[in-house]
Parts: sequence; structure tokens; C-alpha cells
Amino acid sequence: MFARPLSLTLAALVLPATPVFAETFEYMIGEAVYEGYIARPEGAARGTVLIVHDWDGVNDHEIARAEAMAADGYVGIALDLFGRDAVLEEMSDFQRETGALYADRDEFRARIAGSIEAAAGLEDVPAQMVLTGYCFGGAAALEAARAGMDLAGFVSFHGGLETPEGQDYSATTAPVLVLHGSADPVSGMAELAALMDELHEADVPHSARIFGSARHSFTVEGSRDWDPEANAGAEAALLEFLSARF
Repeated sequence: MFARPLSLTLAALVLPATPVFAETFEYMIGEAVYEGYIARPEGAARGTVLIVHDWDGVNDHEIARAEAMAADGYVGIALDLFGRDAVLEEMSDFQRETGALYADRDEFRARIAGSIEAAAGLEDVPAQMVLTGYCFGGAAALEAARAGMDLAGFVSFHGGLETPEGQDYSATTAPVLVLHGSADPVSGMAELAALMDELHEADVPHSARIFGSARHSFTVEGSRDWDPEANAGAEAALLEFLSARF
């Protein structure tokens, strides 16, 4: 997880577009403590963008995304689905945390819903919210959509696209946007096509942007899959989606 102060600490961060005010925050789901990160623009926000982390938890990637959202005039909030005390040091840790939630979909949904509720309770957070996520977080965004969570939209960046047995999109009430690389070895084009069919059959407004030859983690700078052109295209698609929601 990211470096944590002992208590809520306010930091003023100046980005090229808009001043950003950011802080960590703690919340409870059941008996466990979770820690998220919120970035606010100066002045009135256009809406709220919720961000679910990749399989390695909330780190610099999610923090940067939250701050970028604030720089564009939105409240950006990185949600924590693993918990403040989760050990996240190597691949086996990431697999343990994600695997536990994939195996227990009720718990998965409870953590998403609890995190959204905590975010909604923060000061100066617009009630209109879009849920986004990266990789594991993209799968979480689709899980929330299938659960019928009351949000303005759902966006998956290179997420797992397969619908678990027994689930469907019949309860989904907001648009879904999928941002995916054509060379993604985790969820390929066949799974994307199947998802588009499911959304169409459920009469859910949906769209997808496919980035040619982009691999799985194309938004993660420093990874072997980093693709700045695809990342820029995905970010532009997100902003277009947000402008239509708020």
C-alpha cells in the first residue's frame, strides 16, 4: 500500500490545470479498517470519480489517477478493497487478496459497496459518482454494475471481463465503458465480444474502445505493458464518458 501518515494529513498539490487538495482517509467495513485517498479540485467539482486499484492495492498509480481527476475538475477517490493492514509485497500476496474476493462474490460486493458508502460520506463529495478501475479494479467495476449499484456509470480499464456463473447484467442501470487492449492475454477479444453481447441483451447502454496491440497493463507506467499512446486514448475516452454523465 502507499505510505500512510498516522492521521489525516492535508496536502496542497499544484498541478498544471487546477490546484488539488489531497488526503488519505480511513473507514470501516465490518471490523476491518480500510484506507483510501481523496483529491479535490479548488472550487465546485463536476462530479465524483471512484477508482478501484489494481491487484497490488492502492499505490502511486491510483494516487496519480485521483489527482489527475481533481486536476480536471472532479473529486477523485481511490478506494481500498484489501484493507489497511493487508500485506502486499509480492505476487503471492496479490494473488491471495484478489483470489479471496473472486472466490467470495458476496464479500467482494460488500467491500465495493462499503467503500462507496464511505466515499459518499466525505465532505464536499458530489453525489453523482462514476466507478472506474484498473485490472482487478476493472473487474470490480463490472461486479458493481452487475450488482445494480446506484451509480452514474462504470468504467473498466484492462479489467477481467468474464461474467461469473450465475451473474448477469439484468440489474445494471447505468452505462458501461470498457477500455481494453487488443493484445491483452488475460481477457481477450472473445471475452470482450461476449461481454458486449451480454450488455446488449440486457439493454444496458455500453461502449468499448479497443487499443490495437496494447497488452494488459497498458496504463501502468514502468510496467512491461506500458503504452503511452493507448493510455492517452483511454484517458481521453474516460473524460468524454464523464462529460456525458455529469
